[in-house]
Amino acid sequence: MNFEILQRSLDKVLSEKVDALVVLWPAQGLSPLHAVAQRVSAARKHQHFEDQPGQVLVSYGCEGVHAPLLVVVHVGQGRPSDGRRAAEAAWNQIKGIKPRTLGVVVPESLQAEALQAWAMALADCSYSYTTTLSKPSARSLTRVRFFSTQPAARLKPAIAQAQALMAGIELAKEWANRPPNHATPTHLAEAARALAKGARMKCEVLGLREVSRLGMGAFMAVAQGSAQPLRFIVLRYDGAAKSKAPVVLVGKGITFDTGGISLKPGAEMDEMKFDMSGAASVLGVFRTLAELRPTINVVGLIPATENMPDGLAVKPGDVVTSMSGQTIEILNTDAEGRLILCDALTYAERFKPRAVIDIATLTGACVIALGAVRSGLFASDDTLAQALHQAGEDSGDLCWRMPLDDAYAEGLKSRFADVANIGGRAAGSVTAAKFLQRFASQYPWAHLDIAGTAWKSGAAKGATGRPVALLVHYLLGQS
Repeated sequence: MNFEILQRSLDKVLSEKVDALVVLWPAQGLSPLHAVAQRVSAARKHQHFEDQPGQVLVSYGCEGVHAPLLVVVHVGQGRPSDGRRAAEAAWNQIKGIKPRTLGVVVPESLQAEALQAWAMALADCSYSYTTTLSKPSARSLTRVRFFSTQPAARLKPAIAQAQALMAGIELAKEWANRPPNHATPTHLAEAARALAKGARMKCEVLGLREVSRLGMGAFMAVAQGSAQPLRFIVLRYDGAAKSKAPVVLVGKGITFDTGGISLKPGAEMDEMKFDMSGAASVLGVFRTLAELRPTINVVGLIPATENMPDGLAVKPGDVVTSMSGQTIEILNTDAEGRLILCDALTYAERFKPRAVIDIATLTGACVIALGAVRSGLFASDDTLAQALHQAGEDSGDLCWRMPLDDAYAEGLKSRFADVANIGGRAAGSVTAAKFLQRFASQYPWAHLDIAGTAWKSGAAKGATGRPVALLVHYLLGQS
């Protein structure tokens, strides 16, 4: 989908040749569009168009409007959350005609951030997965033209950022949505190499031999039960001077999670293809960086493997040695994400990072705590935590800071190793974060538990692309 921003007088907008025309109606109205304003006024008299974001008024064959379908949608006070609600409501009215081109009238009062949120929500609503369908239908909506009476330059940066964010989020969705036999560790490595063909990008892929030399015993333990070879992916975006310390993003890349010997229940196990959503989000961020080219250095680390119950698989009670030298008693093989992440966090030290953020569908406990609204945020550094929280608020990709009191680590004690990989049911998301914190002491560190926000179940089953928007907003704020 392509976004355009064009300066037009309102009378010319009504004559634009588009399949549907959407008028973003602000709280204070849009009086210069007299034909539209009259319809809104009449609808209000019958309480059919209230002053609430997401209220819609639909007209077919409206006199004076070239587009066959006219949709007026209330955008409330212009908050990003209002914009998202308005986009969803508008698309529900438009999607039935399968438009290829869409015109959007932008009122002068609408802030650039609200317009960006509207555009992103529209892209999210109109997205559909097609890769493994035998007869995929082409995406109907291919072009969105935003019309403003003000110079296009005022809104162009917001639209350009929305376009870049959309590309990154849709790449993250694509890889998380793919069936596990179409998204193996090798496939992820190929996707990373393809990204690295862009300017300022580099990619290195390590296999079992290199990982073994590094001493990544925890990562290898998870991978040893799978016939699919592990891959350790290192992506680099060099947008600033070499002397500038990078931000390192670490994405959990479990391309399918059976639970290993601690086998998961069969119901909904197919959704464990989404267990590499952290890795997918890192790929998505780098796709967006390639478009926006901010002045910052970023490293992406993706330990990628399946977690399978083979005869060679790691067993409950096994003790392995991590890259850091710490020994780990594996009490539950279904707590495998933290095992691959801990070696990646140790590997991150070599970059002397300004900050390290790991992203993982780590615990069901976080789903219980926060549901699907906010990702769990854990951080060893208050400044980093505040910056990530604010990036979530600004982007609408929300997170919430959780505790990291040392007392939570008590449950991770082991008689047979330096640490156990689980700490019991109580505060499961916190004890998982405390485990990771042991391996992230050399730099400011944050952990995003996206188990509740990375995908949707049920009839709307599919990846959300979160937290690409949060991470990009954070990185832009640091550039």
